[in-house]
Amino acid sequence: MAIRRLAHYSVRTCDLAAARRFYEEVLGLRAGPRPPFPFPGCWLYAGDEPFGTVHLIGGERDDAAVAAYLGRRVGGAARLDHVAFDASDWPAARARLAAHGIDYDERRVPLLGQRQIFLTDPDGVPVELTFSERA
Repeated sequence: MAIRRLAHYSVRTCDLAAARRFYEEVLGLRAGPRPPFPFPGCWLYAGDEPFGTVHLIGGERDDAAVAAYLGRRVGGAARLDHVAFDASDWPAARARLAAHGIDYDERRVPLLGQRQIFLTDPDGVPVELTFSERA
C-alpha cells in the first residue's frame, strides 16, 4: 500500500449553512456532487478532481442517520490539530479574509519558502492556507 494524496476530510457540523458559507465564501471552494446519503451534508471542491475535498456532515452529534452510516464519534476532533490547503495569491487571500471579518495569524517558513495563514472554521476546526513564496 502507498498513500498517494489526501482524499478528503469531513467535518460534523451543527450549522451546515454557516459551515458551507465559510468554505465557499471565505476559502473559495465550490459545492459539487454528493451521493444521496440519508443525512444532510455538502461536498466542497477546490478543483475538478474529487481529491482534497471537504465533506460537511450536517445534523446533531447524536443524529441517528449519521451514526448508522459513519458510526458514533467521541472526542476525535480534539486530536485534530489542523487541516492545510495549498493556496495561491497571498494578497488576495488576506483581502478576502479581511472582507469577511475573519481573524487569522500569519507565519513564514523561511527554509521552505512558504507563507502561512491560520484561521478557524465555524465549528472550531483549525485551517491553514499555505502559499509558496517561490512561485
